[in-house]
Amino acid sequence: MSRRKFDEMSDYDSGRDRKRRRTDAVEIEDRLESLIIRVGEKSTSSLESNLEGLASVLEADINNYKSKILKILSDCAVKMPEKTTIYTTLVGLLNAKNYNFGGEFVDMMARKLKEALKACMWKTARYVLRFFSDLVNCHVISTNSLLQLLHTFLDTARDDNSPQVRSDTYVYAVLSCLPWVGRELYEKKEQDLERLLKHIEIYVRKRSRKHVPGLRVWRSDRPHPQEEYLDCLWAQICKLRSDMWQEKHIARPYVAFDSILCEALQHNIPPLTLPPHHADNTYPFPWVVFRLFDYTDCPEGPVLPGAHSIERYLIEEHLHNIIKEYHLERKQCAAFLLDFPLKHKIPLEYMIVEVVLAELFHLPGPRYIEICYGSLLIELCKLQPATMPQVLAQAVELLFDRIDTMNVCCFDRLSYRQRIAEVVPEQFDCFVPHKPEPIYKYANADASDIPGADAAHQLENVIRAKGTGNEVLQVLNELPNPLRENDETDPPYNPLQIQVFVQTLLHLGSKSFSHAFAGISKFLKVFESTVGSNEEAQILVLREMHEVWDHHQQMMVMLCDKFLRTQIVSCASVANWIFSKEMMPEFAKNYIWEIIHATIRKMNKHVGRLQREVSEAREHRTGNDSDDSSSEDEEQRPRPSEEEIERMEEKLEAAQADQKNLFLIIFQRFIMILSEHLVRFDTDGRDFNTHWYRWTIGRLHQIFMMHNTQVERYSQTLSTLLFTQDLDPHILDAFNQFVALRS
Repeated sequence: MSRRKFDEMSDYDSGRDRKRRRTDAVEIEDRLESLIIRVGEKSTSSLESNLEGLASVLEADINNYKSKILKILSDCAVKMPEKTTIYTTLVGLLNAKNYNFGGEFVDMMARKLKEALKACMWKTARYVLRFFSDLVNCHVISTNSLLQLLHTFLDTARDDNSPQVRSDTYVYAVLSCLPWVGRELYEKKEQDLERLLKHIEIYVRKRSRKHVPGLRVWRSDRPHPQEEYLDCLWAQICKLRSDMWQEKHIARPYVAFDSILCEALQHNIPPLTLPPHHADNTYPFPWVVFRLFDYTDCPEGPVLPGAHSIERYLIEEHLHNIIKEYHLERKQCAAFLLDFPLKHKIPLEYMIVEVVLAELFHLPGPRYIEICYGSLLIELCKLQPATMPQVLAQAVELLFDRIDTMNVCCFDRLSYRQRIAEVVPEQFDCFVPHKPEPIYKYANADASDIPGADAAHQLENVIRAKGTGNEVLQVLNELPNPLRENDETDPPYNPLQIQVFVQTLLHLGSKSFSHAFAGISKFLKVFESTVGSNEEAQILVLREMHEVWDHHQQMMVMLCDKFLRTQIVSCASVANWIFSKEMMPEFAKNYIWEIIHATIRKMNKHVGRLQREVSEAREHRTGNDSDDSSSEDEEQRPRPSEEEIERMEEKLEAAQADQKNLFLIIFQRFIMILSEHLVRFDTDGRDFNTHWYRWTIGRLHQIFMMHNTQVERYSQTLSTLLFTQDLDPHILDAFNQFVALRS
C-alpha cells in the first residue's frame, strides 16, 4: 500500500472518529438536558432520590460538559419558576460537591440578571432574584450578599428622577421573593429583615395611586375590595410576617439535604449597579387584583385561602404561569391546571375559574384573544364535568349580579350570545334584536315620492345586468344636485348621487359579506368620482350604510372596515360620524365601539407599517455589502436613494399627523358630550352620575387603555390642547389616571 493511500485512509478514519466523538458528545448533552428538564416530574422514585442521583450524574460530567450544564440550569431557573426549589436544591448539591462550579453558576446568574434589567426583561429579572433568594436556603449564597442585592433594588424608591412604575417594578421583585427566603432571614438576620421591610413600608405608603380607578374591574368594593397589585402583595407579606414567615404552599426539597448543604461553602453575589432609567424603557403596567369568590362562595371542602394569605398569591401566580406557558394548547393547559400540586388542599376549580376570568378581564386588555379563555373553560368543563360546570355557572351568575359596577372595558368581553331568539320566553321577545335584514328605502310602496327613486330602479337594472362603472356613472350623472343653488356655484359633491348609489349597491349586495365586498370593489371608481376626499361626502356614505343595515350591526362593522381598507372613507370621517348628533341614539351600543377601536387600530397599523419601512430603508441604505446576515434578496435589491427615503419619511409624517388628528377628534368629542351632560345636570340640580355618564366615561377610559402606547406619544399635545386644568375634574381625572400609568 502506498504511503499516500495510507495517509488518506488515516485521515478518513480520524475524521470518522471526530464525527463519532462529536455525535456522542451531542447525545450526552441531549441526555443531560432531558434529565435536568424532567427532574421533578412524576416518578416511581422520590424527588429526593432523583435529585441525589442527578447530582451525581452531573458531577461526573462537569469537567467535560460544564458550560452546557451551566446554561441548562440557568435557563431552567427562569423558564420553570414553578420548579424553583427543585433546581436550587440541585445547584446546592452540586455546590457542596464542587465549590468552583457553584461559584460559576452564581456568576452566570448575576450576568443574566444584569442583562435582563438592561433589556427591560422584568419577569426574567424577578425570577433570577427569586432563585438567588432560594439559594440562600440551600447554603449556596450568603444572606449578607442577598440583603445587599435587595437593598440595591430598593434604592430605586429613592430616585426622584425616574417614574414610579420603575420603582414599583423593583419593589415588587423584592416583595415577591420574600415568601421563599423570609423564614431564613427572620431566623438569621431579623433586624436586617425588619429594616428592609420598613424601607418598603415607607415607599408603599407614599406612592401615588392615581392610576388605580381606571384599572379596577369593579367600581364597588363590595363584596370584595379592589386592591392594586403592590398594595395587595404588601398586605400578604405583612400577614406572612405575622405568621412568623410560615407558609404552606412552597415545596422545599432541600430540607432533606440540610446535613449535606450546611457543610458547603457559600458564595457572594457580585455587586450590581442597576441600569439608569431611560425615556424609552418600558415597565410592566400596574394592575388591580381581580376577586370574584371568597370562602363563603365555596361549598363544604377545602377552604379558599384568604385574600391576604400568601398562599393565595403563590397559587394564583402559579396558575397564571401555567396559562402563559400552555395557552396555545387548550387541552394541555386545562390538564395542567387541573393537575395542580396540592390540589386536594384548596378549592381548585374556584381558583382556576377566578384566575381565567382575571386573565380575561385584565386591563388595559387581556394578554391573549378572548376566544382563548372561552375554549379553555370549555376544555376544563370536559375534563372535570362533575364540578367545573357548576363553578363556572356560579361565576357567571356572580358576574351578572355585579355587572352594573363593571368597568366598561371589561363589559364588552361578556357580550357573546347564541340562539337568543330560541331560548328566551315569549314575554321577552321585545328585547330580542331585530331580524338582520337590510332596509332599502326605494323598495317601499310609497318610494316613488322619494327623490332619486327612478334613478335607483334604473341603477338596480344596470348593476344586475353586470354594467360597468361608467354605465353606473351615466345614471348617477342625470340626478340633480340638491346643493346647487344657482348655475354659478359648483358643489363639491352630489348628496343625491351618493344616497342612490350606496343604497342600491348595498341592497343588491345584501346576500352576504362577500357579495357586499365584491360590489364595493367593483365600483371603486364610482366611489372615487362621487365621494372623493370630501369628508362630508364620506360621512354621508356611512349614514346611508347605517340606514340600510340598521338591523345588522355586524354587517355595519364589516362594511366600515371595508370602506376604510379601500380608502372610500378616512379614519377621521368615521370618528366624526360616530360622534355626530344623529348617531347619539346608537352611542351606547357595543357595535359603535367595535367600529371606533377597529378604526384606531387601522390607523395605528398604517403608521407602524410606515415606520418599519422607513427604518428598514435607512438600514438598507447604510448597511455593509459584506454583512453576512443580509440575505441574497436583500443584497440584490437596489438601495434606496436619500430622496426616496425623504419621500417615505414625509409619508410617515403625514400618517402620524392623521393619527394625532384622529385622537384629537375622538377626545375632543368626548369632552364636548361629557361637558354638556355635566353642565345640563348641574343646571337642573340633578345627579350627573347616570348610567349614560358611567358608560361614556368608561368608554373614554377604554380608549386610553386599549391604545395606550399610541396615545402616550401625543399626551403632551392632549394636555396642552384638550385636557387642560380648566376642564371639569371628572373628565380631567380620566386623563390623569392614564398619565399616571407610566409616571
